[in-house]
Amino acid sequence: MHKFSINRVNLSILIPAVLIVAIALSVFYSIDTQIFRSQAFFLIASIVAYFLFLNIDYKMLSLSSRYMYFAMIFLLLVLFIIGIEARGAVRWVDVFGLRLQFSEIIKPFFIIFMARYLSNDEKRTFMTFIKSGLLLAPIFFLTLIQPDLGNAMIYLIVLLFMLFSYGFSFRYFLGLGIVAAVAFPVIFTFLHDYQKLRLLSFINPAQDPSGSSYNAVQSLISIGSGGFFGKGFGQATQSILKFLPERHTDFIFATISESLGFIGATFLILLYAYLLSRIIKITSEVHDEFSRLVLLGFYFLFLTHIFLNIGMNIGIVPIVGITLPLASYGGSSLLTSFIILGIVSSISFDFRKKGMLEIS
Repeated sequence: MHKFSINRVNLSILIPAVLIVAIALSVFYSIDTQIFRSQAFFLIASIVAYFLFLNIDYKMLSLSSRYMYFAMIFLLLVLFIIGIEARGAVRWVDVFGLRLQFSEIIKPFFIIFMARYLSNDEKRTFMTFIKSGLLLAPIFFLTLIQPDLGNAMIYLIVLLFMLFSYGFSFRYFLGLGIVAAVAFPVIFTFLHDYQKLRLLSFINPAQDPSGSSYNAVQSLISIGSGGFFGKGFGQATQSILKFLPERHTDFIFATISESLGFIGATFLILLYAYLLSRIIKITSEVHDEFSRLVLLGFYFLFLTHIFLNIGMNIGIVPIVGITLPLASYGGSSLLTSFIILGIVSSISFDFRKKGMLEIS
């Protein structure tokens, strides 16, 4: 661990993140003060985690990545023994009274592991491409059978983006796409009934507006009712009266849009865009493959979450239960986001320091 220093903080990363959290907390306070208090507590824990990982030498995480990989698999297996079942899924464990979702928290460490694996193998052969998929397989399937299709797909999408950025031949991705398209009818039969209904209702939302399409329809109503300036805090009836399901988690974007309108939703998206642009800027400044892949992995993780969550809310992608980073309620999601921001800031500081030393 580095000597603790407040100077390592990257304000261009931290400020937009805090503003996003502040918007979400303001909306939580207006719809349910208990949700607000819980998320405020999660925020304190997450900020502690941010400063912890900010001052950890990220290269040490690289050296221990193999052990982290087996620890990730172990945690996902233990979940089926001590996990808590909620709404037909086993995704959480109680730790000192707090519910943690391991499939969420291990995401940054999986990215670090894959970045280490790829940066140590510069051949970019088909066999390396296949091995990368095999390394993903246990994480993917242990997440999928919880069941948690959304997070399982996140792992797959982020890995594919990392592999593409690493420079594997486009033919590999084309072949994988063809195989996936051919296998989809078989894969569809293994999905749970509610997952099948979500996909079918996405294709035709009007077929069952009071059943399988209810969430999507209510989300669009909430966003539309917010208008240009929003109804204001405490006036968002769709959210406050709970017509909008999962108003504080999966559909937080619709909740924010109802309260703050098009203006507020646009400001939120601009904050995300700025945050992502800063991560890409830092990526362009690093000089080693491992750090570049870690940063790209974090960038694609945030980007995928943001796109899928907002896409679910506005009806352009199927509902798969994806959180909106820094905004959705939940300790695991918030903790994961701040761990990522801490590592990003640590990498940024180290390379800025090296640049200063080289100049001098």
